[in-house]
Amino acid sequence: MPRYALKVEYDGAPFAGWQRQADRVSVQGAIEAALGRLGPGAHGIAAAGRTDAGVHALGQVAHCDLARDWDPFRLSEALNFHLKPLPVAIIACARAPNDWHARFSATGRRYLFRILNRRAPPAVDAGRVWHLRHALDIGAMRAGAAYLVGHHDFTTFRASICQAKSPVKTLDEARIEAVDTPTGPEIHLHFAARSFLHNQVRSFVGTLERVGSGAWQPEDVRAALQARDRAACGPVAPPHGLYLAGVRYPSDLFAAAPPG
Repeated sequence: MPRYALKVEYDGAPFAGWQRQADRVSVQGAIEAALGRLGPGAHGIAAAGRTDAGVHALGQVAHCDLARDWDPFRLSEALNFHLKPLPVAIIACARAPNDWHARFSATGRRYLFRILNRRAPPAVDAGRVWHLRHALDIGAMRAGAAYLVGHHDFTTFRASICQAKSPVKTLDEARIEAVDTPTGPEIHLHFAARSFLHNQVRSFVGTLERVGSGAWQPEDVRAALQARDRAACGPVAPPHGLYLAGVRYPSDLFAAAPPG
């Protein structure tokens, strides 16, 4: 059976997360239902990572095995037709080797968190940014984030329901930038690692917000990390500011794919 890699973009607001659920709408369930309209039988897909309810994706990656040999571009077009009107789009599709796996072949994942930092509430971007009215000290946030980069035990920043075998991970990047947008100033927080723990990025952001607001000092992030205690973490940031921005592989299967 030919295997296909799918690059997926979605607005997480109407979904209960990526993972298929029997009684709630999920992104995985929506794509599998669209695949079911292209041919008989069950159509399971696997993804590079699960996103929680309300979390968005700019570059989620999944794979599926199909009985029919599809042209990748036509497959993406057919799926997008059947995904309407849900806010999910296949933005690229490519043939993949039969031993390629969206999750286990991945060598890195990137997340973006958007904070809208203005007094007026968002209208156009409601549900897509974390709106904070108070000023944030980006320099202090960067100093705090620097303590998170590297190989650490991230128990403090791990959800109690996390199923990972170990809390020890390597964070390759924690970058914070100020971005002027047409709707106002935003703070973008970028995180990159081979893999992440459940709620790790949102825990980072909530903690760094405390630093930016002046409630914490940058050195308090190091103390929280070293505590290896969930109670030492700052508040967890809301899901609607978080985006799975991309997934890295040893070779880019989508490099030659026509644009969606």
